[in-house]
Amino acid sequence: MTTMRTATAQLPEIDASDDKLFTTRNAVIMLDGASAFAPVPITPSTYADRLGRHLQRTLASEPGANLVTALAEAISDTARRLDLHERHSPSSTVTIARQDEETVDLLILGDNLIMLRDETLTDPRMDNLNLAARTKYRERLAHGSGYDEEHRAILRELQTQQAHYRNQSDGYWIAEANPDAATQAVTAQRPISDVSAAILATDGAYNTMRHLGHTDWDMLTHADDAHLQSILEQCQTWEAEHDPHGQQLPRSKRHDDKTLATATFPT
Repeated sequence: MTTMRTATAQLPEIDASDDKLFTTRNAVIMLDGASAFAPVPITPSTYADRLGRHLQRTLASEPGANLVTALAEAISDTARRLDLHERHSPSSTVTIARQDEETVDLLILGDNLIMLRDETLTDPRMDNLNLAARTKYRERLAHGSGYDEEHRAILRELQTQQAHYRNQSDGYWIAEANPDAATQAVTAQRPISDVSAAILATDGAYNTMRHLGHTDWDMLTHADDAHLQSILEQCQTWEAEHDPHGQQLPRSKRHDDKTLATATFPT
């Protein structure tokens, strides 16, 4: 199998970010550790890093491994090694794009996204929850309240509300301490003849990219690392200079971590 070509960018760099990005010869693995506004035993960065490294090792040694099984085993092993328990653990999104001989296999757990030329795949279950705290913080930001202490208190309440629905059939699913979450991931398989490339992005990157119009398929899939990095830096600059209080684009914090990757699949 010919090795796929990847281009990647992160802001801030991986060691200072809750976003984590790993690659193998035929896979891209992207994670977004959820910012913890309520206490958790380890940082979201540590959790996402350990989980991602386990997935990287598995897919490097078994390039054709079942993605759901690999994720379930990674969640279980990470929780055991870090002594994590349900509802008392940080969490992370997981997004994987993997090239096989004849197919491209895709997996999304949480609100990252994968863009193909003619479709965008994401997991909308968390955003579909009608939570009062989310509506409240966004309305306050839109009216100019900014990132004050009340905003931070609302975010803590939002995480409390989300915890009630975490890894529940009537809620949403996320990587945490329960390996059953892997079986609830959004998965898709496309013939490699129909998929020339995939773009992976965390919500912190894509939300601002979309707002600023940085979503052109041909531009992104032909960009190198430096070009992708410049896009993230433009997003960060806009947030700081044009929308520092989240009024035009309401978001939980002024700068969310941003990760962007493209994978081009040889045929």
